[in-house]
Amino acid sequence: MGVHQATARNFSTETENRIHSDEVAAQFGFEGALVPGAAIFGHMTRPLLDALGTDWLSSWQADVRLLKPAYHGDALTIHHEAQGREHSVRCRARGLLLAELTTTPCESDGPPSAVDPGLPMDQRPAIHWDNIEVGKPFPAWTWMPDAIANAEAAAQVEDDLRCYRDGVIHPHAILSTANRAFTRRYRLPAWIHVGSTLRFRRLLRVGDEIGVRTVPQRKWRHKGHEFVDLSIAYVVNGMVATEIRHVAIFRIRGTDP
Repeated sequence: MGVHQATARNFSTETENRIHSDEVAAQFGFEGALVPGAAIFGHMTRPLLDALGTDWLSSWQADVRLLKPAYHGDALTIHHEAQGREHSVRCRARGLLLAELTTTPCESDGPPSAVDPGLPMDQRPAIHWDNIEVGKPFPAWTWMPDAIANAEAAAQVEDDLRCYRDGVIHPHAILSTANRAFTRRYRLPAWIHVGSTLRFRRLLRVGDEIGVRTVPQRKWRHKGHEFVDLSIAYVVNGMVATEIRHVAIFRIRGTDP
Protein backbone atom coordinates (compact mmCIF):
# COMPACT_ATOMS: atom_id res chain seq x y z
CA MET A 1 0.00 0.00 0.00
CA GLY A 2 2.87 2.39 0.54
CA VAL A 3 6.43 3.15 1.59
CA HIS A 4 7.46 5.21 4.62
CA GLN A 5 10.98 6.60 5.01
CA ALA A 6 12.57 7.40 8.36
CA THR A 7 15.93 7.67 10.10
CA ALA A 8 16.86 5.44 13.03
CA ARG A 9 18.10 7.33 16.09
CA ASN A 10 19.79 5.91 19.18
CA PHE A 11 18.51 8.06 22.03
CA SER A 12 19.47 5.47 24.68
CA THR A 13 23.24 5.89 24.87
CA GLU A 14 23.10 6.76 28.58
CA THR A 15 20.73 4.00 29.68
CA GLU A 16 21.71 1.12 31.94
CA ASN A 17 21.45 -1.29 28.99
CA ARG A 18 24.93 -0.91 27.53
CA ILE A 19 23.98 -2.71 24.32
CA HIS A 20 22.99 0.84 23.30
CA SER A 21 26.64 1.96 23.64
CA ASP A 22 29.23 1.54 20.88
CA GLU A 23 31.86 0.01 23.16
CA VAL A 24 29.75 -2.76 24.68
CA ALA A 25 27.84 -3.53 21.48
CA ALA A 26 31.19 -4.00 19.69
CA GLN A 27 32.20 -6.57 22.30
CA PHE A 28 29.32 -8.73 21.07
CA GLY A 29 30.24 -8.33 17.41
CA PHE A 30 27.88 -5.51 16.44
CA GLU A 31 28.97 -2.62 14.23
CA GLY A 32 27.86 -0.07 16.80
CA ALA A 33 25.29 0.70 19.46
CA LEU A 34 21.87 -0.85 18.82
CA VAL A 35 18.86 1.40 18.30
CA PRO A 36 16.08 0.28 20.67
CA GLY A 37 13.72 -2.24 19.14
CA ALA A 38 10.75 -0.36 20.59
CA ALA A 39 11.78 2.63 18.46
CA ILE A 40 11.91 0.52 15.30
CA PHE A 41 8.42 -0.71 16.17
CA GLY A 42 7.34 2.90 16.67
CA HIS A 43 8.54 3.81 13.16
CA MET A 44 6.73 0.79 11.71
CA THR A 45 3.39 1.81 13.20
CA ARG A 46 3.18 5.08 11.26
CA PRO A 47 1.77 3.58 8.04
CA LEU A 48 -0.70 1.53 10.07
CA LEU A 49 -2.10 4.62 11.78
CA ASP A 50 -2.22 6.38 8.40
CA ALA A 51 -4.29 3.49 7.00
CA LEU A 52 -6.37 2.42 10.00
CA GLY A 53 -6.45 5.38 12.37
CA THR A 54 -6.57 4.98 16.14
CA ASP A 55 -8.85 1.97 15.77
CA TRP A 56 -5.60 0.04 15.34
CA LEU A 57 -4.62 0.92 18.90
CA SER A 58 -7.94 -0.15 20.38
CA SER A 59 -9.02 -3.40 18.71
CA TRP A 60 -6.15 -5.00 16.78
CA GLN A 61 -3.38 -7.43 17.61
CA ALA A 62 0.16 -7.30 16.27
CA ASP A 63 3.22 -9.51 16.19
CA VAL A 64 6.61 -7.83 15.66
CA ARG A 65 9.91 -9.67 15.20
CA LEU A 66 13.23 -7.82 15.43
CA LEU A 67 15.54 -9.76 13.13
CA LYS A 68 18.66 -7.62 12.66
CA PRO A 69 20.06 -4.63 14.55
CA ALA A 70 19.41 -1.05 13.53
CA TYR A 71 22.19 1.48 14.00
CA HIS A 72 22.10 5.21 14.59
CA GLY A 73 21.62 7.04 11.32
CA ASP A 74 20.29 4.06 9.36
CA ALA A 75 17.95 5.10 6.56
CA LEU A 76 14.85 3.01 7.20
CA THR A 77 12.55 1.96 4.37
CA ILE A 78 9.23 0.72 5.72
CA HIS A 79 6.89 -1.15 3.36
CA HIS A 80 3.22 -1.57 4.24
CA GLU A 81 0.93 -4.05 2.47
CA ALA A 82 -2.61 -5.29 3.10
CA GLN A 83 -4.23 -8.55 2.05
CA GLY A 84 -7.82 -8.67 3.16
CA ARG A 85 -7.89 -7.93 6.87
CA GLU A 86 -4.22 -8.71 7.44
CA HIS A 87 -1.63 -5.96 7.23
CA SER A 88 2.11 -6.52 7.09
CA VAL A 89 4.93 -4.04 7.62
CA ARG A 90 8.60 -4.67 6.86
CA CYS A 91 11.51 -2.45 7.82
CA ARG A 92 14.75 -2.54 5.82
CA ALA A 93 18.09 -0.75 6.02
CA ARG A 94 21.59 -1.44 4.67
CA GLY A 95 20.04 -3.95 2.26
CA LEU A 96 18.79 -6.08 5.18
CA LEU A 97 15.37 -6.94 6.57
CA LEU A 98 15.55 -5.56 10.10
CA ALA A 99 12.04 -6.22 11.37
CA GLU A 100 8.65 -7.48 10.29
CA LEU A 101 5.20 -6.93 11.75
CA THR A 102 1.91 -8.68 11.06
CA THR A 103 -1.38 -7.34 12.38
CA THR A 104 -5.03 -8.39 12.24
CA PRO A 105 -8.24 -7.27 13.96
CA CYS A 106 -9.00 -8.98 17.22
CA GLU A 107 -11.66 -11.54 16.30
CA SER A 108 -13.25 -11.40 19.72
CA ASP A 109 -12.81 -9.57 22.97
CA GLY A 110 -12.22 -12.78 24.89
CA PRO A 111 -11.07 -12.80 28.47
CA PRO A 112 -7.70 -11.14 29.04
CA SER A 113 -4.75 -13.03 30.39
CA ALA A 114 -4.75 -13.11 34.19
CA VAL A 115 -1.69 -11.29 35.49
CA ASP A 116 -1.69 -10.83 39.24
CA PRO A 117 0.17 -8.02 40.99
CA GLY A 118 3.27 -9.33 42.72
CA LEU A 119 4.39 -8.58 46.24
CA PRO A 120 6.59 -5.51 46.87
CA MET A 121 10.36 -6.06 46.88
CA ASP A 122 13.12 -4.15 48.65
CA GLN A 123 15.83 -4.91 46.12
CA ARG A 124 16.53 -5.03 42.42
CA PRO A 125 19.02 -7.86 41.90
CA ALA A 126 21.25 -8.49 38.92
CA ILE A 127 19.49 -10.91 36.62
CA HIS A 128 20.61 -14.51 36.31
CA TRP A 129 19.00 -17.77 35.29
CA ASP A 130 18.11 -18.93 38.79
CA ASN A 131 16.34 -15.78 39.95
CA ILE A 132 13.86 -15.73 37.06
CA GLU A 133 10.92 -17.57 38.58
CA VAL A 134 8.47 -18.65 35.88
CA GLY A 135 4.90 -17.96 36.96
CA LYS A 136 5.82 -15.62 39.82
CA PRO A 137 4.52 -12.05 39.24
CA PHE A 138 6.82 -9.06 39.42
CA PRO A 139 5.79 -6.27 41.81
CA ALA A 140 3.03 -4.20 40.19
CA TRP A 141 3.61 -0.50 39.55
CA THR A 142 1.73 2.43 38.03
CA TRP A 143 2.62 4.18 34.78
CA MET A 144 1.16 7.68 34.47
CA PRO A 145 2.08 8.99 31.00
CA ASP A 146 1.96 12.76 30.54
CA ALA A 147 1.84 14.94 27.45
CA ILE A 148 5.55 15.83 27.57
CA ALA A 149 6.70 12.22 27.70
CA ASN A 150 4.24 11.25 24.97
CA ALA A 151 5.44 14.05 22.70
CA GLU A 152 9.03 12.95 23.27
CA ALA A 153 8.20 9.33 22.37
CA ALA A 154 6.54 10.50 19.14
CA ALA A 155 9.41 12.85 18.26
CA GLN A 156 12.01 10.12 18.76
CA VAL A 157 10.40 8.21 15.90
CA GLU A 158 9.66 11.31 13.78
CA ASP A 159 5.89 10.93 14.16
CA ASP A 160 3.78 14.09 13.92
CA LEU A 161 0.29 12.57 13.72
CA ARG A 162 -2.37 14.73 15.36
CA CYS A 163 -3.81 11.90 17.48
CA TYR A 164 -0.70 11.85 19.67
CA ARG A 165 -0.89 15.60 20.26
CA ASP A 166 -4.52 14.98 21.22
CA GLY A 167 -3.49 12.56 23.96
CA VAL A 168 -3.38 9.06 22.43
CA ILE A 169 -0.34 7.25 23.81
CA HIS A 170 2.20 6.53 21.09
CA PRO A 171 2.89 2.81 20.45
CA HIS A 172 6.60 3.55 20.84
CA ALA A 173 5.87 4.55 24.45
CA ILE A 174 3.64 1.50 24.93
CA LEU A 175 6.40 -0.93 23.97
CA SER A 176 9.15 1.04 25.71
CA THR A 177 7.17 0.70 28.93
CA ALA A 178 7.21 -3.08 28.50
CA ASN A 179 11.01 -2.77 28.62
CA ARG A 180 10.67 -0.75 31.81
CA ALA A 181 8.56 -3.53 33.32
CA PHE A 182 11.61 -5.78 32.90
CA THR A 183 14.30 -3.34 34.03
CA ARG A 184 12.40 -2.26 37.14
CA ARG A 185 12.63 -5.85 38.37
CA TYR A 186 16.27 -6.64 37.52
CA ARG A 187 19.58 -4.97 36.83
CA LEU A 188 20.44 -5.91 33.24
CA PRO A 189 23.83 -4.64 32.02
CA ALA A 190 23.34 -5.73 28.38
CA TRP A 191 20.22 -7.32 26.90
CA ILE A 192 18.36 -7.44 23.57
CA HIS A 193 14.64 -7.17 22.84
CA VAL A 194 13.87 -9.66 20.05
CA GLY A 195 10.10 -9.49 19.59
CA SER A 196 6.67 -8.81 21.02
CA THR A 197 3.05 -9.73 20.51
CA LEU A 198 0.58 -7.01 21.44
CA ARG A 199 -3.19 -7.07 21.84
CA PHE A 200 -4.87 -3.67 22.03
CA ARG A 201 -8.22 -3.69 23.85
CA ARG A 202 -8.77 0.05 24.32
CA LEU A 203 -6.90 3.28 23.68
CA LEU A 204 -4.35 4.36 26.24
CA ARG A 205 -4.41 8.11 26.80
CA VAL A 206 -2.38 10.79 28.52
CA GLY A 207 -3.60 11.05 32.10
CA ASP A 208 -4.52 7.37 32.47
CA GLU A 209 -3.32 5.65 35.63
CA ILE A 210 -2.01 2.43 34.13
CA GLY A 211 -1.26 -0.51 36.39
CA VAL A 212 1.61 -2.55 34.95
CA ARG A 213 1.52 -6.24 35.83
CA THR A 214 4.20 -8.63 34.67
CA VAL A 215 4.89 -12.34 35.04
CA PRO A 216 7.56 -14.51 33.36
CA GLN A 217 5.93 -17.25 31.31
CA ARG A 218 8.97 -19.11 30.04
CA LYS A 219 12.77 -19.08 30.02
CA TRP A 220 15.08 -21.05 27.74
CA ARG A 221 18.56 -21.34 26.31
CA HIS A 222 19.37 -21.33 22.61
CA LYS A 223 22.74 -21.09 20.84
CA GLY A 224 24.42 -19.83 23.98
CA HIS A 225 21.85 -17.08 24.66
CA GLU A 226 19.38 -17.06 27.56
CA PHE A 227 15.83 -15.90 26.78
CA VAL A 228 12.76 -14.90 28.77
CA ASP A 229 9.13 -14.45 27.68
CA LEU A 230 7.18 -11.99 29.81
CA SER A 231 3.40 -11.57 29.96
CA ILE A 232 2.58 -7.91 30.61
CA ALA A 233 -0.84 -6.35 31.18
CA TYR A 234 -1.68 -2.64 31.30
CA VAL A 235 -4.73 -2.21 33.53
CA VAL A 236 -6.88 0.95 33.55
CA ASN A 237 -9.83 1.30 35.94
CA GLY A 238 -9.69 -2.41 36.68
CA MET A 239 -9.83 -3.43 33.00
CA VAL A 240 -6.99 -4.77 30.85
CA ALA A 241 -6.33 -2.20 28.11
CA THR A 242 -3.27 -3.77 26.48
CA GLU A 243 -1.64 -7.19 26.67
CA ILE A 244 1.95 -7.81 25.60
CA ARG A 245 4.09 -10.92 25.32
CA HIS A 246 7.61 -9.55 25.41
CA VAL A 247 10.64 -11.69 24.47
CA ALA A 248 14.24 -10.75 25.22
CA ILE A 249 17.72 -12.20 25.40
CA PHE A 250 18.66 -11.38 28.97
CA ARG A 251 22.12 -12.97 28.82
CA ILE A 252 23.94 -12.65 25.51
CA ARG A 253 26.27 -15.44 24.41
CA GLY A 254 29.75 -14.68 25.70
CA THR A 255 28.56 -12.81 28.79
CA ASP A 256 30.07 -13.98 32.05
CA PRO A 257 27.45 -15.93 34.05
